[in-house]
Formats: sequence, structure tokens, C-alpha cells
Amino acid sequence: MALLKIARMGNPVLHQVAQAVSDPKAPEIQSLIADMLETMADARGAGLAAPQVHQPLRIFVYHVPTNRVANPEEALLPRVFINPEINPVGDEMMICSEGCLSIPGLRADVPRHARVRYSGLDENGELLEGEATGFHANVLQHENDHLNGILYPQRITDFERFGYVEEILR
Repeated sequence: MALLKIARMGNPVLHQVAQAVSDPKAPEIQSLIADMLETMADARGAGLAAPQVHQPLRIFVYHVPTNRVANPEEALLPRVFINPEINPVGDEMMICSEGCLSIPGLRADVPRHARVRYSGLDENGELLEGEATGFHANVLQHENDHLNGILYPQRITDFERFGYVEEILR
């Protein structure tokens, strides 16, 4: 396994629509997944999409840490999501405080759907599907945006809460 270089805002790979993965079990895909999981853990991120590591493929990895959920049973160990489909359930929105490994040091409040339905494949090519709320729904939407060439500043509606982490926490 290896740590991968994370693309930063301004890199063209972050604005491309990623391509579907045809064979999730291919050795190069399995190697990429292992490296992405290691890179996400090293960077202390909640998620990491393949375009963020210069690979325009429809893959992301994520987890739901216990400190981001009210009920510890809602926490999730790292997961792999290949060729995801993320769709809102209902019209309810929530405001999420978001950061991004490709935009280090900055945070903003971003409106997201409060509930989403998801489907796609895991690292073994098995169906992964369900519904998510709260931080789980937030991270799914954030990472899926990366696969569509969208960074969270493009979703900001109120720029008063967009800034450097140190300033926002004062």
C-alpha cells in the first residue's frame, strides 16, 4: 500500500465527471482502493474520492466516526463505494459544516438533503444499498459530488460561514 498525493482545488481532475468502473475486482482497482483507504486514514478524512487522488473513476471510500453521530451504533467502519447512485428521499434539507482534503484549512456550511437512498457496489463487487441520514447522508453526498466534478464551495448559499477553520472556531 502507498499514500497517494491528494489533488487540491484548482487541479482539473477535480472538475471532471468520473468514469464508471467496469471491473471492481481488477487488481489495479483493488490496489487503488487499498491505497485510498490508507491515504484517507493518514489524512484523517471522513472520505476520499478517486478524483482526489488523480484517478477519474467512480470510487470513493468513507467512514462515519463515532464523534460525528449521536448514537455510537450509527458509526461505520471504512467502506468502499463503487459506481454509486445517491438520490434524495423527500425535500427536507440540513446544513452541514464541511471541509475537504482537497481544500485544506477551510470549512463552510453547506445545504444537503437530510435523507438519501444509495446503491452501488462494494470492493467485492457486491450490491451495497440502503438509506442514510445525518452525517452518513452528508458524507455520501459530499463524496459523490467529487465524482461529478463538484467541490463543496459550489454548493455554498451563505458565505458568512465560509472560512479558515481557526477563524471559524474563535
